[in-house]
Amino acid sequence: GPQVGNACWELYCLEHGISKDGTISSEAEQAKSKNKSFGTFFSEASNKSKVVPRAVFVDLEPSVVDEVRTGSYKNLFHPEQLISGKEDAANNYARGHYTVGKEMIEKTLDRIKILADDCDGLQGFMVFHSVGGGTGSGFGSLLLQHLSHDYGKKSKLDFCVYPSPQVSTAVVEPYNSVLSTHALLENTDVAFMLDNEAIYDICRRSLNIDRPSYTNLNRLVAQVISSLTASLRFDGSLNVDINEFQTNLVPFPKIHFLLCSYAPVITQEKAAHEQFSVGALTNAVFEQQNMMAKCDPREGKYMACCLMYRGTVVPKDAQKAVADLKTKKTISFVDWSPTGFKCGINHEPPTVVPGGDLAKVERAVCMLSNTTAISQVFTRINHKFDLMYTKRAFVHWYVGEGMEEGEGLK
Repeated sequence: GPQVGNACWELYCLEHGISKDGTISSEAEQAKSKNKSFGTFFSEASNKSKVVPRAVFVDLEPSVVDEVRTGSYKNLFHPEQLISGKEDAANNYARGHYTVGKEMIEKTLDRIKILADDCDGLQGFMVFHSVGGGTGSGFGSLLLQHLSHDYGKKSKLDFCVYPSPQVSTAVVEPYNSVLSTHALLENTDVAFMLDNEAIYDICRRSLNIDRPSYTNLNRLVAQVISSLTASLRFDGSLNVDINEFQTNLVPFPKIHFLLCSYAPVITQEKAAHEQFSVGALTNAVFEQQNMMAKCDPREGKYMACCLMYRGTVVPKDAQKAVADLKTKKTISFVDWSPTGFKCGINHEPPTVVPGGDLAKVERAVCMLSNTTAISQVFTRINHKFDLMYTKRAFVHWYVGEGMEEGEGLK
């Protein structure tokens, strides 16, 4: 969670011309007077000379949040928005949710309340976490429950990193994921599913990185999240706000787990020789290899689909690209949602981190889709869960942290 957050704020600062300590460059100052949407993600400090992200970073152990405290953006964040404990959740949902997490939740909610009170019109929350570890799953679920209770109908958009089919970091990932998914079903409005293996493969294949690091992965994820939030931060011709995501992508309240893809993911060397039309980019985001979670959309049906274009894109080109898609037999919709495409266009071209892996391009597109194929992710995890739980393997670690055996693991 905090690592993805760090990558996002790095990118937002570059996009808005904000320096590493929160001061605004003179060009950005002029743009700011034209662009009022800027304040959705940043609040002005009391002396008006700098801005502060409307964000809270939380971890039950200090190492990751310490990276933010000592990193190049250490002067950007308010120190009280960086919250860390002394002992981690040891890959155990029950520790994150019941024992260790209980000690941290009040402090976290107090800080969130201060930020929420500072907003003129709070629209909702974006929550970033993984579901395989103990903190992301256990504490993440606890936080979502409290946000639902304290803020009622405010939207909660969740970005959750699911365990990968091949790359595993903990034996008990299936337990944590299943327990966490239960909370995501009840306490989020939209959940964007990501998995490290899918993003690894995109980095390897499209960016020629032999052994991608978390920085490589997170910078790619940040581009996707930036595309989703661009319409909240910049003006555009077909803008999409947070509530529109829900309205257009969630046909039934609990069917809100979405698949994302992004194009073009390309190196600087290749970008110099290639021209990407709106049509080519639109086709690319429907390719299986560009999906940010390991599942094959060709094996499912689409219920809804949202295309977020940014850069030099005119509505006519976007409409033609969608019309061409509809003639393709490979993309099939459920019969009760025959033409479920929603388009958004934002004229701010994508920004990239200087010296990073991604090329600077004139236009890009991010697709969000609600497809029945996402069930493949859950089927995989359920299968692994059942293999362990039939033997009651590792269950004592959860019961020992105050969880009743029948409570979540049934």
